[in-house]
Amino acid sequence: MKTLAILVGGGPSPGINAVIAAATIEARNHGLRVLGCRDGFRWLMEGDLHHVRELEIADVSRIHFDGGSILRTSRANPAQTPEGLRMVAETLKRLGVSYLLTIGGDDTAFAASRVARVMAGDLAVVHVPKTIDNDLPLPPEVPTFGYTTAVNLGKDLVQHLMEDAAATGKWFFVTVMGRHAGHLALGIAGAAGATLAVIGEEFPQDRIPLGRLADILEGAIIKRRALGQDHGVALLAEGLLEKLDPATVGPVEHDSYGNVRLSELELARLLKERVTASLRTRGVEVSIVAKDVGYELRCAPPGGFDIQYCRSLGYWAIRFLLDGGSEAMVTIQGGKLLPMRFAEIIDPTTGRVRVRYVDVTSEMYQTLYAYMIRLKPQDLADPAQVRALARAGNLTEAEFVERFSPLVLKEETRGKR
Repeated sequence: MKTLAILVGGGPSPGINAVIAAATIEARNHGLRVLGCRDGFRWLMEGDLHHVRELEIADVSRIHFDGGSILRTSRANPAQTPEGLRMVAETLKRLGVSYLLTIGGDDTAFAASRVARVMAGDLAVVHVPKTIDNDLPLPPEVPTFGYTTAVNLGKDLVQHLMEDAAATGKWFFVTVMGRHAGHLALGIAGAAGATLAVIGEEFPQDRIPLGRLADILEGAIIKRRALGQDHGVALLAEGLLEKLDPATVGPVEHDSYGNVRLSELELARLLKERVTASLRTRGVEVSIVAKDVGYELRCAPPGGFDIQYCRSLGYWAIRFLLDGGSEAMVTIQGGKLLPMRFAEIIDPTTGRVRVRYVDVTSEMYQTLYAYMIRLKPQDLADPAQVRALARAGNLTEAEFVERFSPLVLKEETRGKR
């Protein structure tokens, strides 16, 4: 009897259990023994077999409704050292594993590709793409599983903040998970109708000053005040932190894949302090609350779309392995299985999985941007608007133009890269 091992790496995402269930059921129906490896690669890297359990259909037949992961997850990285990869390969051989199904994001996909290379044909490997960040290199219209559930739940959370802001006259600066790309922040902002969203893809340069982000937010506050509104909700993509000068954000820690632990850097708090201080120097008092959104979304029960999507991914991942496939990420495009070879998704310049960024020249982004309240070129083209904005910011018209025209000129170049 051949053996399939399943493991989950990286952060949680709604739908993990649906993939595990569908894969287990299809594998057992074809006579495979199924092993669930707890905590991703962690125990395999240590040669520890005590955290591996057999999975039967009865164990998984109803778990597709549940958030979280029955196998848990971790960021243990076997690709960090040759010894880690060697130990994973040796442990899988001891378990008699012929097939490996990994569920995860870009880091787990990278680790899976390296395990496949080390085992050189002795193990068939398939990866199921998972991340609420929606940043794996799939076609633009194909989401990563968990993303749509996260957007829907995030929309509800932001709606509640919008109601609170209106009731109390506050602003909320909300940092939204998304290490590399701004898909989640933008998706939630668009669904909720938040005041504005700021994402890293707006800035083509490698580094942006913290002051520029602060000016965008201050400009939005002033524009809302000119419209007679003293409140708002601004969403900030977490990945903006990677573009800031490290000296601005202070000491940083890294995970086992070398990623900066962005959630510990408190982007919203940094910007709250900067904007509040700037407005206060001109006698403008604004109450700003800094918040983070992300952990609340990762283990939510999957929505109907993600349940069905994940069951399809799990089923077709097993069909791909049984048909002799290996070393690929399984995707469903146009209702059909389309495996993407590991070689296709690895960026040859970095050796890492390519990132799918938000296309700020797309009609989708331009639509969302059109509804954002932020300073735009047309604001400076209208003298009456300039007067209103200057009053709202406790500035003279000349001071307002001098302060914000560089920002607005940068806004004018959006989508012209």
